[in-house]
Amino acid sequence: MTAKRWQFWIDRGGTFTDVVALRPDGRIETAKLLSENPDQYRDAAAESIRRIVADGDGIEAVKMGTTVATNALLERRGTPTVLVVTEGFRDALTIGYQNRPDIFALNILKPAPIHARVVEARERIDAHGNVLVALDEAAVRDSLAESFDRGIRAVAICLVHGYRFREHEVRIAAIASSIGFTQVSVSHDVEPLIKFVSRGETTLADAYLTPVLSAYISDLQTELATVAAPERLLFMQSNGGLTLAAQFRGKNSVLSGPAAGVVGMVETASKAGFRRLIGFDMGGTSTDVSAWSGRYERSNDSEIAGVRLRAPMMKIHTIAAGGGSILTYRDQRYQVGPESAGAVPGPACYRRDGPLAVTDANVLLGRIPVDQFPRVFGPEANQPLDTAVVRDRFAELAAEVSADTGRTVLPETVAEGFLTVAVESMANAIRKITIERGEDVRDFVLCSFGGAAGQHACRVAEVLGMRQVWLHPMAGVLSAYGMGLSDIRVERQASIDAPFASAGLDDTGRRIHELLTEVDASLGDQHVPPANRSFERHVGLRVRGADTIIEVPWGDEASMSNAFAAAYRNRFGAEPDSDKLVIAVARVEGMGVEATFTDPDNDPAGEPLPAASTRKWEGDAWREEPVFERDALGAGSHIEGPAIIAEA
Repeated sequence: MTAKRWQFWIDRGGTFTDVVALRPDGRIETAKLLSENPDQYRDAAAESIRRIVADGDGIEAVKMGTTVATNALLERRGTPTVLVVTEGFRDALTIGYQNRPDIFALNILKPAPIHARVVEARERIDAHGNVLVALDEAAVRDSLAESFDRGIRAVAICLVHGYRFREHEVRIAAIASSIGFTQVSVSHDVEPLIKFVSRGETTLADAYLTPVLSAYISDLQTELATVAAPERLLFMQSNGGLTLAAQFRGKNSVLSGPAAGVVGMVETASKAGFRRLIGFDMGGTSTDVSAWSGRYERSNDSEIAGVRLRAPMMKIHTIAAGGGSILTYRDQRYQVGPESAGAVPGPACYRRDGPLAVTDANVLLGRIPVDQFPRVFGPEANQPLDTAVVRDRFAELAAEVSADTGRTVLPETVAEGFLTVAVESMANAIRKITIERGEDVRDFVLCSFGGAAGQHACRVAEVLGMRQVWLHPMAGVLSAYGMGLSDIRVERQASIDAPFASAGLDDTGRRIHELLTEVDASLGDQHVPPANRSFERHVGLRVRGADTIIEVPWGDEASMSNAFAAAYRNRFGAEPDSDKLVIAVARVEGMGVEATFTDPDNDPAGEPLPAASTRKWEGDAWREEPVFERDALGAGSHIEGPAIIAEA
């Protein structure tokens, strides 16, 4: 793909912002900046573009993934929001489904709610659309005005049966807008499906997070305008598809960054001939693991930070173990995370008086060759990693461990212990998405990417018994690279709740056509040529009296019934009662391919020659090992280990 102007593909993580720039001549540049560096710049994405683009150059598109909404949800730093529900349902979201993840826990600690206030609207519409209690508009107005006077500017509206009978939700939304609320999310627009609790929480999350995203996007556009305003600014959604900034919503943003990593992994590794993949994406703050066996795995029901979300998301398992995960010795145990040193102050070696972190353990043990690491630290951002402070801190910790256990331990032994704990934590996350689902993890290829994954990939593979580890040439910035390989995706769904019979199928067909028209129009608004648009149509079926919905492709009655029966047998080991099927949901997804991008070929291998050597702790002693530069290795290079391969 040759662009006439620049494109930038950017992944803004919790610690680093990764940048892949597609030049006007088709060549690629990369950059990696600290996500937060207030002494040097306001926004890492805009700063990276400023450093690469020359004056007068135009930017065709900026495609981004961001953890802004994810972090706001995790840390409960979203917009104060008032929740409007039907009278009598004030505590419905707090009660939830009464799940007990830890059934033997005596002290149940629930995540803090994300709404600041609850307003009960006196109204009620039954399941058939009959108004049982008329909406008391005056009371709703008074309650919302009181919330507005308290400084709340976001409102989430979710009424019983509001997904289907929208009149009261529409009227309350109009009242909220007239009062001055700047963010109004209504359930029939955000998530028009049955199930009050998950519909309510999704609507609430949308109201809570969308203003945070909007503020970030506005600030980013202001910063970009000082460099060169892009023709289009697109963001990665949790489902692995891009959308224009104006259509990027809170409910679709929670897995924005990790989803692009999965796309990057699949689009590159599958073209290299691999068919079963485990994604091992380790950054500075967390590690994301995913699986692929020929199709993307997505879920419509997820729980993130204690909030149930009904929105299409990549199936990604995240643990708090990244390069910046803080190392602590407590209760005679080595503990890694969940707290992270982040970008500021960062690990101890970053020269900002940060705590010991996983990266520091790798520095002490020689697993990170300091001479090959970028010199981006210190007041002038031009100094190398600080190895002296790392040695001093680990020596202090080793003395503490020795005094506590009565056995003399070396600083290197302490660092090895912390790495063992971190590797086991990552391996357990991979077991959860493979072995616990009946898959043999040894049949998969470990696709390692992210800034810190290469330091641990071989050890993780050894623990799991995996035979192959694969690293793309862009492995260090693969989530950013995935932005450029992603399609634009638009999804619309609607609740049907009709018998699986001729009349119900006819109504469903008409509704699917309406949804497809909406999706097609949205792709057009996002500049996708008609020839590049494709669509998938699905229906969710369930047995009458059950609430488990199984999705099958839309087609004729026999094919849908057979597909449902096969999926039901696979999941439950029994035959469904096919005479009692109900059409629960209709869903249409549209994909827009902008252009096809092809990885550049690697040159054939010559004799690999080490660029340097370094001291590395192996088992119980220091050994001298060669360091090879990745850029100097051609296709088919063969290296006898142990050795270190360093990327730029």
